[in-house]
Amino acid sequence: MRGRWIAQLLAVCVVVGCASSAPPAPRDLSVLTFNIHHGAGPDGVVDLDRVAAEIAATGADVVALQEVDRHYGQRTGFADQPAELAARLDMAAVFAPNYVLDPPTPGAPPREHGTVILSRLPIVSHTHTLLPRGTAAEEEQRGLLEAVVDVRGVAVRVMTTHLESDFAQSRLPQAQAVAAAVQRSAEPVVLTGDLNGAPGAPEVTTLTALLADSGVHGAPTFPAWAPTARIDYVLAGFRVVSSEVLATSSSDHRPVLAGVAL
Repeated sequence: MRGRWIAQLLAVCVVVGCASSAPPAPRDLSVLTFNIHHGAGPDGVVDLDRVAAEIAATGADVVALQEVDRHYGQRTGFADQPAELAARLDMAAVFAPNYVLDPPTPGAPPREHGTVILSRLPIVSHTHTLLPRGTAAEEEQRGLLEAVVDVRGVAVRVMTTHLESDFAQSRLPQAQAVAAAVQRSAEPVVLTGDLNGAPGAPEVTTLTALLADSGVHGAPTFPAWAPTARIDYVLAGFRVVSSEVLATSSSDHRPVLAGVAL
């Protein structure tokens, strides 16, 4: 009887041992990048409900947005777009203004325009760095927003940026500053954004030398109604498992949805 009990115990131990040695389930992460053009679609209408509905339909875990207004002006009704989108989507949000203007009246909030990272997963920390800017008075300040996200026990650094559009010579030094941040990161990186450059441009290859391009065979992203240029990217320090450029009626850019396996 005692021998039979021992045999049964050993059998249980073998089964448990086999289960514990199985490889862990992959921690897939879905990431959306979307230049929302302050919520104005090709029809010229600013509609955050429309933007939020399109984002929600993707089911993305993390969403990086460019061209987002916060109390910016009449064009968006001085709305706090980061807070409104976070509320509509029930996601955590961090906002980084790339440029700040004086308020329209004393005591009103400053007028801000920049980037946002929204997440269904916990955001552990976030930082914002202003990128190099050229000397032209008309050139807008650009920045890099970073958020460390807890992806079911794995810390991932999600970055988003929007490189200079009108002054091409400024994009490479901006990309080099972003590349330096990627190399400094203690966590694996997913970099998103509107890079305003084609896949073969130096500002883009500076980054794809470090990170995998999720849309290497992808479709163009701009302009949204008849895209001819691919300037919106998800780049990852992970294995890319999916990538798709999505149609939109809420911006002049098409969003890019990518899945990566950690």
